[in-house]
Amino acid sequence: MPRPATLALIVAAGRGQRAGEGLPKQYRQVGGQSVLRRTLAAFLDHPRVDAVQVVINPADRALYDAATAGLSLPEPLAGGATRQESVRLGLEAIDADRVLIHDAARCFVAAAVIDRVLDALAHDEGAVPALPVSDSLRRGGSHVEAEVDRDGLYRVQTPQGFRFDLIRAAHRSAAAGATDDAAVLRAAGGHVALVEGEEANVKLTTPGDFARAEAALAGAMTSRTAMGFDVHRFGPGDHLWLCGIRVPHRQGVIGHSDADVGLHALTDAILGTIGDGDIGQHFPPSDPQWKGASSDRFLAHAAARVAARGARIDHVDVTIIAERPKVGPHRDAMRQRIADILGIGVAAVSVKATTTEALGFTGRGEGIAAQAVATVRVPNEERP
Repeated sequence: MPRPATLALIVAAGRGQRAGEGLPKQYRQVGGQSVLRRTLAAFLDHPRVDAVQVVINPADRALYDAATAGLSLPEPLAGGATRQESVRLGLEAIDADRVLIHDAARCFVAAAVIDRVLDALAHDEGAVPALPVSDSLRRGGSHVEAEVDRDGLYRVQTPQGFRFDLIRAAHRSAAAGATDDAAVLRAAGGHVALVEGEEANVKLTTPGDFARAEAALAGAMTSRTAMGFDVHRFGPGDHLWLCGIRVPHRQGVIGHSDADVGLHALTDAILGTIGDGDIGQHFPPSDPQWKGASSDRFLAHAAARVAARGARIDHVDVTIIAERPKVGPHRDAMRQRIADILGIGVAAVSVKATTTEALGFTGRGEGIAAQAVATVRVPNEERP
């Protein structure tokens, strides 16, 4: 495999539970999706990021699998006891020309921030997004003891970008206790540029952070609904895929991928909410790489496109139209599978079935169809 030009290393091994719910903060939900999934979407959909690697605590593997269901990612790496150790272990296991090291809890990072960091790496050894300190600063305990000059002081964010070989070597020789990766490179004699960060690129840590994020998402969003429809002809086989579940049947279905009408219709509905074309545009049937492909990849891609725009999926509804097979025995499994792929709660997923009373191609048993409706909230700036 060729060396990626740019790899994003997402650090998600922390055990911090100050956010509440008894979960590490990267697995808590905000706006209907886990923090980690939102973070990953920002990098997976960025055109200048070639690969994404996550570092996790092995004890969180079940949480990680649930948060990343349907996403195309390599096997996660095991982190260490500290963030610094987790980054070093991650750097030892990957290779790239440039690496972006990002905290999983910063799930609102904008594409423009990533671009500014990458642009700086064209002429600098490292680059970090930062915001100037605007508040007055004081030093003290229970009382003010001294004023602190804020000139030249910045609040540093992630992703922090580096030339890969330099930051890996710096981490190998670093003493414990570095405040961030920029400090590691500077301790090794490297130079780090400051680029403009964004206020929205906050690190979610406390319950208050999550409450503010939820309020901001709710107040800055508007609802959109779109529909999708798909049909496939029955053919030879002993099963078909329906809403991500293998369903035994006396026939199969004919299609370039696995021909899952439920997931295909839902993919189109979700893409429609953000005006992002249709499934054929993103996954052309003329492209041999999608022959026999599992349709969960298509649905996860649509969900990632939604998340990359700062939007959230509120509810999805799929109706299967066929005389056979019966959906009822598989309904709960289908709802759970769709929820896992989209990273939303199963309560936000509906799967139904109907027949055409023996009329038309479905009534004659020639094929199967599905209709889907998706409701998504998008940032107000995306409104026409």
